[in-house]
Amino acid sequence: MKSWVEISRSRLRHNIGAVRQVAGADAEVLAVIKADGYGHGAALIAPVLAEAGVLWLGVDDVEEGAIVRQALPQPAAANSPRLLVMCGMDSEDAADLVANGLTPVVWTAEHIEELEAAAAAAGVLSPVHLEIDSGMSRQGAAPGAALTAFLNALARAPHLRLEGVFSHLSSSEVRDTLTGTQTALQTERFGTAIAEVLAAGVRPTLLHLANTSALDEGSTTEWVRRKASQIGARVLVRPGFAVYGHTLPVEDPAGTLSPGQLGPGVEPVLVWKTRVIGTRDLQVGETVGYGATFRADRAMRLALLPVGYADGFRREASSSIGDGWVVIASQRAPVVGRVSMNLTVVDVSNITSTVQTGDEAVLLGEGVSAEDHARWCRTIPYEILCGIRAHRRLV
Repeated sequence: MKSWVEISRSRLRHNIGAVRQVAGADAEVLAVIKADGYGHGAALIAPVLAEAGVLWLGVDDVEEGAIVRQALPQPAAANSPRLLVMCGMDSEDAADLVANGLTPVVWTAEHIEELEAAAAAAGVLSPVHLEIDSGMSRQGAAPGAALTAFLNALARAPHLRLEGVFSHLSSSEVRDTLTGTQTALQTERFGTAIAEVLAAGVRPTLLHLANTSALDEGSTTEWVRRKASQIGARVLVRPGFAVYGHTLPVEDPAGTLSPGQLGPGVEPVLVWKTRVIGTRDLQVGETVGYGATFRADRAMRLALLPVGYADGFRREASSSIGDGWVVIASQRAPVVGRVSMNLTVVDVSNITSTVQTGDEAVLLGEGVSAEDHARWCRTIPYEILCGIRAHRRLV
């Protein structure tokens, strides 16, 4: 086995508990497991989240939803979560959405017409969640003409039920956001859309807006709680990154970064490991890797690891680019030379114990975080986690 990922059951459960503590006892939790659980394995972690009492799981598309559904208890079981398909739908998806008991995100009249036909053919009443475009300009119906067209189509769809109304924030990690900033504009537009939905005689039972950063920052969660109370709906929160033990820093108006309400309470659940497959001694003047970008200025001991950028250990960790490292025997082993497709060389000269073939190396975990990888690669830790290609197992 070239490399493997260990997923902690206990930390997954712990992180859900931390989310509940911040969101409040009255909020339902939707754990976002799209993109194959942010690289953690959606079908692997879904049963653990179900055991932790999570009522909803957010998946990417119909295919991912069907895979997760097979990994869960049957829909009729008391502990089987509902599945929200978060990334829109194609016209051919409607029948599969209904057949697999998936709840789609919708925002156009065409979505409603296609789903109504599928639900009518199956003889079922299917719930849907309406996304409002409050300022992201991606998915969603904007208040006004687009939302009116959607609501008119919904009125002609007796086999569909509008269960939830939600939106997504572009800058939820910014503190004091309800004072004239982008989030203030988005919450205002979302409030306008909710009023339009109610005016059309439709009363959703769920409202949701808060992703991980919104929970961490706090103010928009309270805004949704007040709005839901006004219309007799329940609050749903949608943590993704926090489920896996990560949050972004919260930014105040002056640009200062600090932990939010949620960040200190969550723990990373993923450790990515490999084993040393060879060692060698390097003499002064010898080079390492493609392009000979590293030349030894002293005698060194090197270890070879069977992972590279094809496995998600990015080329930007190369010593000539990002100065990455792995952890062996609880000590840093810096990358030397270029990371190649399936191999990486690290310097173990300063490891106090003698490194041998077969020894474990931590590629991502304690001592080398997803945030470290993101810094080397000038990207975000989400991308790092989603890019790991390795066997996964629960521990």
